[in-house]
Amino acid sequence: MKKLDYDVRLQRLLERYQDGKLPRRTFLGLLGAAGVAAGLGGPFPGWLRVARAEVSQIRFDGWGGIVSEAFRKFAFDPYTEATGIQVVDGTFGSEEEHFTNVRAAQEGEYNIHLSSGLTKYKQFTDAGYGASLDESKIPNLDLVMEAMIEPFRAITPEGLAAVPYDYGTTGLAFNTNYVDEAEVREIGADILLKPELKGKISGFGDWQTRVWYGALQTGQDPNAVEDIDAVWEKVREGRDLVLKYYGSGAELMDLLAKEEVYVMDAWSGRVAGLQNQGHPIAFYNPPNGYGWMEDLFVMKGSPQPQTEELLNYMLEPAVAIAVAEGQNYPPALDPTQVELTETIHGLPAFDPTGTLDGLTFADPVFWTAHDAEWRKAWGRIEKGF
Repeated sequence: MKKLDYDVRLQRLLERYQDGKLPRRTFLGLLGAAGVAAGLGGPFPGWLRVARAEVSQIRFDGWGGIVSEAFRKFAFDPYTEATGIQVVDGTFGSEEEHFTNVRAAQEGEYNIHLSSGLTKYKQFTDAGYGASLDESKIPNLDLVMEAMIEPFRAITPEGLAAVPYDYGTTGLAFNTNYVDEAEVREIGADILLKPELKGKISGFGDWQTRVWYGALQTGQDPNAVEDIDAVWEKVREGRDLVLKYYGSGAELMDLLAKEEVYVMDAWSGRVAGLQNQGHPIAFYNPPNGYGWMEDLFVMKGSPQPQTEELLNYMLEPAVAIAVAEGQNYPPALDPTQVELTETIHGLPAFDPTGTLDGLTFADPVFWTAHDAEWRKAWGRIEKGF
């Protein structure tokens, strides 16, 4: 197949998909097949070089569960089929755990990971672990919301080490059979301190989340906490009421699905997954709720031409949309540039304006400055001190 024929075929596939005449799964399969038939190795001409490169695999680390399943099904498997390059999955319960593993590893052992946002981006780049991406090799970056790209550029103005990929919030999830929605909306984060719910409360066992919610419970701006002692008092109060703190998305979903707990601070996409399964779980993002942007972070020493090609593929609208629907988090694609589906419009935290003005994100400078001190304090409180 000639290059011109391939381009025409690709355009026709895109038009059929965009017109709703082709299911997404079929489209992704044909997309890869068209590239292979053209001798290009995939949907982008640059993949001919990648297919011939002496790289057999890329390691990707993520959060596991439905998130990893979505990445595998809609991104990694089609990429491998098209290029022959395997994407090897690793998982972590927290990014702190992953950071510890990276510090103990040899350069190049880890390649890409799904990072939880700006604070972690700063932590990894400050430690010298970030690659310097060639954005000309990632043209689909032009489709990403500027509101998501600019905060990363502010941290590393000399060049990006990651591409934004999705976003969400850590809001309040609750079982409507046991918790009144009107009360949750009225008292917000204080629902996690309600004595009557003792033993039926949970939350993420992460110092930043606990401080964030402690700030909300003391009426403070999470990005400008002035009275940290008051925050720790609320954190201790909450600790005495929880059944347990969850450490992964799978555990979050399990606790709510089995009705072991009735209310928790929870990740918006995981809550959407429970709702899709028919569980009576509602979600409320309180004012100044914890918003975050996930990014695909590339480690220094990775096979960069291949990782850049993979990132560009993952930002291809058809792929990014499929992953978004699979993991229940809105994609980083600019909705004013890319037509997104009704499913994505219905996801928690989705912003149709592309500005993200309605979400509050962690100030990476503020949070990084308090990282060591507040992490240590939380560790003591979690142990009962």
